[in-house]
Amino acid sequence: MPMVDDSAYPTVPLHPHTVPAHEAEARSRTFHEVMASRRTVRDFSSRPIPQGVVEWAIRTAATAPSGANVQPWRFVVLTDPERKRTLREAAEAEEREFYERRASEEWLTALAPIGTDWHKPFLEDAPAVIVVFEVHKGPESPRPYYTKESVGIAVGLLLASLHQAGLATLTHTPSPMRFLNDVCDRPPEERASYVIPVGYPAEGARVPDIHRKDLDQVVVRL
Repeated sequence: MPMVDDSAYPTVPLHPHTVPAHEAEARSRTFHEVMASRRTVRDFSSRPIPQGVVEWAIRTAATAPSGANVQPWRFVVLTDPERKRTLREAAEAEEREFYERRASEEWLTALAPIGTDWHKPFLEDAPAVIVVFEVHKGPESPRPYYTKESVGIAVGLLLASLHQAGLATLTHTPSPMRFLNDVCDRPPEERASYVIPVGYPAEGARVPDIHRKDLDQVVVRL
């Protein structure tokens, strides 16, 4: 296989994150134990978020791999109460239509144990809401590759980083999402994919009694 011409496409030395072999499993287990406590939260406290945490979490998300390194993501952070109220009103209009008209009985049955409906107070109650956009080809943006996959990986890192900082999150995906361009003042080549309220759980918050699949149900060894 021919080598890439380094004069045309410069490279830099790799500085890997190294972990002693005898510590690798313990570190992996510790990370799992922290992440296994992560739950989707719908009841948020008004307690302020420590300054800088969201920005560092977004920096972490932006380290995600992406197709051709185009980095096709935009993170819009809403903290203004009026802006969040506008977001909630627009989202609830779409969600009411979904729950009352568009959703199939099968879908509604699947959602029943989670206890969701068209009311979305968390969009207003959470101290911050991060709206994640996919950036598609536009006047000032190149053509992206594997856009949904790239943004999905970035959001996974975002959720993990926020959880590591002790913050609760929720991944809300109203459909359709075009109204978010108006709410967030974004151009048409950007398409919303996730709405993520961020904050501390409200005192006494409860979550559905759900269980994650065992390892043998999700892994295939060949």
